[in-house]
Amino acid sequence: MSDAVKGPVSYFPSIEKKYGRPVAEWKELIRSSPLTRHMELVGWLKTEHGLGHGHANALVAHTLAESRG
Repeated sequence: MSDAVKGPVSYFPSIEKKYGRPVAEWKELIRSSPLTRHMELVGWLKTEHGLGHGHANALVAHTLAESRG
């Protein structure tokens, strides 16, 4: 059995290292955005904040999953 972190969370350490912001800050940005759809948010993070697609997708997927409880 593997204890490796899987899914969107596996991207979090590299996101923090590459972009210099804690994941909690990115998630707060996503929650405060007027956008609500997954790909709209991904596009916004890419164009406005310079994130790569995989990193933006991981943050949005995890944040939206939390919001939906």
